[in-house]
Amino acid sequence: MSEATALPAARFTLDRAFTVGRVDPRLFGSFVEHLGRCVYTGIHEPDHPAADEDGLRTDVLELVRELGVTAIRYPGGNFVSAYRWEDSVGPVDERPRRLDPAWRSTETNRFGLSEFIAFVAKAGPQAEPMMAVNLGTRGVAEAVELLEYANHPSGTALSDLRAAHGDAEPYGIRLWCLGNEMDGPWQTGHKTAREYGRLAAETARAMRQIDPGLQLVACGSSHQSMPTFAAWEATVLEETYDLVDHVSLHAYYEEHDGDRDSFLASAVDMESFIENVVATCDHVGARLKSKKRIQLSFDEWNVWYMSRFQAESAAAPLDWPEAPRLLEDSYSVTDAVVVGSLLIALLRHADRVTVACLAQLVNVIAPIMTEPGGPAWRQTTFFPFAQASRHGRGEVLDVRVESPVHETARYGEVPLLHATAVRDPETGGVTVFAVNRDLRRPLPLRVTLNGLGLDTVVEHSVLADEDPDARNTLADPDRVAPRKGEGAVLAAGILDVTLEPLSWNVIRLAPGA
Repeated sequence: MSEATALPAARFTLDRAFTVGRVDPRLFGSFVEHLGRCVYTGIHEPDHPAADEDGLRTDVLELVRELGVTAIRYPGGNFVSAYRWEDSVGPVDERPRRLDPAWRSTETNRFGLSEFIAFVAKAGPQAEPMMAVNLGTRGVAEAVELLEYANHPSGTALSDLRAAHGDAEPYGIRLWCLGNEMDGPWQTGHKTAREYGRLAAETARAMRQIDPGLQLVACGSSHQSMPTFAAWEATVLEETYDLVDHVSLHAYYEEHDGDRDSFLASAVDMESFIENVVATCDHVGARLKSKKRIQLSFDEWNVWYMSRFQAESAAAPLDWPEAPRLLEDSYSVTDAVVVGSLLIALLRHADRVTVACLAQLVNVIAPIMTEPGGPAWRQTTFFPFAQASRHGRGEVLDVRVESPVHETARYGEVPLLHATAVRDPETGGVTVFAVNRDLRRPLPLRVTLNGLGLDTVVEHSVLADEDPDARNTLADPDRVAPRKGEGAVLAAGILDVTLEPLSWNVIRLAPGA
């Protein structure tokens, strides 16, 4: 087939009677780790002209609110596995400096637990903290002490210490991660599945003795290609099934050796990962004869050019700097389309993925970038996340795509259309999120709408560019942005629209008056 040959139309049907599940708002979470400049000169820069009374950059806060993040995971990541929470509380000038072995940096602890809670409070009405405990170098005692300090109202040594530090009201953290990536040999305090499962169970049991209503996340595999994948989840859940609510998944994607077709199909791997973890969870539940259903927390995901970072760090190892420039990937239009496709994958599994965190929030593989003392701006990946968070709330409709396909080196035959749809139960409106994975050709799309009462195209937003490598930079921060699409027609219950090559599309439909 030549490049000039038109693609046949892709199709799917939407029917109000066929749904996946309701979207948990925490699907649109993010991640703040003490890594690189995510915290220092990212969200926290007391000397910045836009800093508020807490040292938080108000220009960044405005973008965070626009982005629409919900659950914000903290303080790691790999950082948490050597983290001493006591270092991060109390008078700032009395906090100790520590070596961070995870990123070979020096941590000053100028930004700590109280500052993070203040940041979350200003990050928007739907933002909530998601706290990780150190199960690498520490264990049960430190986890319950942190819980008492953070959440107990008053009248104990640690809750009164919090009040003495200036926070009389408890933080009310409901969502807790039991460690981070403990299956990875790179992790400080790495453990076998059985060792970690026992420790996670003991920690969960002790935390629930203090507060039975907590939601707890056990560490799953760091990615699907880990040699212990699935066996790790099965062993950990044998120990923790009745004590935790979620199991975690982490995945990062990048373009390898110019293979853009495979990169654009990254969501094939993400959906496979989700479905395989669901199968493992449900198998363990069946073996245990449990009626409980474990949910998934995809609490690290993004495009990350990890191979580039690994090469750079091997060539010039860090010598314990403070807040170095690390992992500051500059994202292209192609990267943004992939991020949009990954969001579609999460929404398509909203019945089981109830927490997800884009890693990370600022500067470090992030949708928001800053310069010390200077401006903040939106990366290309900012836009699909903000649009999905704004319009992807409600009930996910079951989308079964009929699409032309193409062959990829990594994933075999892949549909050119990747799509989902979300219905707002209050307004009856439906938003279609769609990606055309073809690099050169537009893709006609026909959507049949059954029983939805839709008759108006409110908006068709497109993120695409003649230059698929175009990006927003300090010098040109507004080079890429979504624009109005043309030609979408809705008539007699049929939506016809053409998706530009290599594009992320948001099509909003509304019922008649």
